[in-house]
Amino acid sequence: MVRHGQLVGIKKERLDEYIKYHANVWPEILDKIKECNIHNYSIYQYEDMLFAYFEYTGTDFEADMAKMAADKKTQEWWDIMIPMQKPVGGGDGAPEWIELKEVFHAD
Repeated sequence: MVRHGQLVGIKKERLDEYIKYHANVWPEILDKIKECNIHNYSIYQYEDMLFAYFEYTGTDFEADMAKMAADKKTQEWWDIMIPMQKPVGGGDGAPEWIELKEVFHAD
């Protein structure tokens, strides 16, 4: 199992909408997350930042992420979510979740 922490910005004017969608994530999205070996997945919000934590239990992270990205329902979900997000630091590029380096863990 590999722990992942990720960070992305959220547009303040879209935060309530983002939270509302995540209160009722589509079942197909939840199924695909599990199918791609992601477990214990949480998203936290602080001001205009989102922090995601999940545990990956598969053996080929890149292949599982490609499988998720190829899924039509996931693409539909992302088409709604991505415009609500913004690059970390407010840059001009397309928003993407930035992988964070783990510096401490205790069980």
